[in-house]
Amino acid sequence: MTFRLGFVTGATPDKWARAWRDRRPEPLELVPLTEADQESAVREGLVDMAIVRLPVDRTDLHCIRLYEELPVVVASRDHFIAAADDEVAVTELSGEQLVRPHASGWTPEADQLDWPPMTEKDAVETVAAGTGVALMPMSIARLYQRKDVVQRIVSDLDPTEVGLIWLIDRDGEDTQTFVGITRGRTARSSR
Repeated sequence: MTFRLGFVTGATPDKWARAWRDRRPEPLELVPLTEADQESAVREGLVDMAIVRLPVDRTDLHCIRLYEELPVVVASRDHFIAAADDEVAVTELSGEQLVRPHASGWTPEADQLDWPPMTEKDAVETVAAGTGVALMPMSIARLYQRKDVVQRIVSDLDPTEVGLIWLIDRDGEDTQTFVGITRGRTARSSR
């Protein structure tokens, strides 16, 4: 039976997938998920486990933290943040138009336009036109990197946490094997 692992945009499950294929006879299918669907995909049984952006509702779910992602601001190459070396502070962005809501809840002080909902890719295209800035995890900014945009770490925003979730009722040998892989256990080590 195929083991289905969901993963959100920007997550890179490849090294864990290779380790799975070395250890288990069951095929592993990688299933791309949106952040909006990450939790429901697990709850509805569309995937056995998922690499997600936290927080999630942990009711009936196991959850382990895997790593953190740095927040970045993405802007047009002509924007003033392009002159910044590596980092900017949120105070430097206070007068900017934020083209999509940020998970931390931070909003610039300037009156915000009523932007339509958009994907991260759409947000990068929008800021490339010079009409605002977007905040997102670094992995997503790198995924949608273009020559006409820049990204800088936002030094005083909290990082995004990435975790692994699965149903408490779906806690079998295969899920524990995958947890072990993400924890760095070798095929010969025990829990």
